[in-house]
Amino acid sequence: MTLRYKCLILDHDDTAVKSTPDIHYPSFVQALKELRPNVEPMTFEEFVGYCFNPGFSSLCKDIIQLTEAEQQHQQKIWKEYTGSTIPDFYDTFPKTVQEFKNQGGIVTVVSHSERTRIERDYLAHCGFSPDDIFGWELEEHQRKPHPYPIKQILAHFNLKESDALVLDDLKPGMVMAKNGNLDFAAAGWSHSIPEIKRWMKTESDYYFETVKEFKDFIFCH
Repeated sequence: MTLRYKCLILDHDDTAVKSTPDIHYPSFVQALKELRPNVEPMTFEEFVGYCFNPGFSSLCKDIIQLTEAEQQHQQKIWKEYTGSTIPDFYDTFPKTVQEFKNQGGIVTVVSHSERTRIERDYLAHCGFSPDDIFGWELEEHQRKPHPYPIKQILAHFNLKESDALVLDDLKPGMVMAKNGNLDFAAAGWSHSIPEIKRWMKTESDYYFETVKEFKDFIFCH
């Protein structure tokens, strides 16, 4: 068995772990309940749709127009939620990345979650910490969809663009991959909104309905 790519650049939320329904969405609802008590609560589908396009940062700053202080309050509530719950990984995802690493592959994570939470989740479920992590603690211009994380990973591990694959469930990850000239695979196993599913299927280099399909792709027999 050989590896199709030397390096995986993995999203975290709703690609590796089941976190938006149980952590990110309810924490956001709680924050808005405190910050915008007179506004109708956002549905889960609306929240995921905004995270898909234009992205979470734009949702907070441009659509809801939270002030800097309000964004800090939202982040405080979010950190309380993420700190109190270790999300489950999708079935067979830990075994897949463990096997990839055991075969000599490089496992990295580019996410809008915090580095400490990502390390915690991987250590708890996978038994190792990713080889590199680029999380929410970065400056905004260094987070996806900006290609900064890709450039750093390629330079750090002396990789060519063709050596790495980006796996993500939403548009910002795909845009980052295209900006960095990398292949992009969509993690379709978390998709529940038909419009997002159709768009990702059309625009992605590869679309996988299950973790098994993804695993079968990255390991060449």
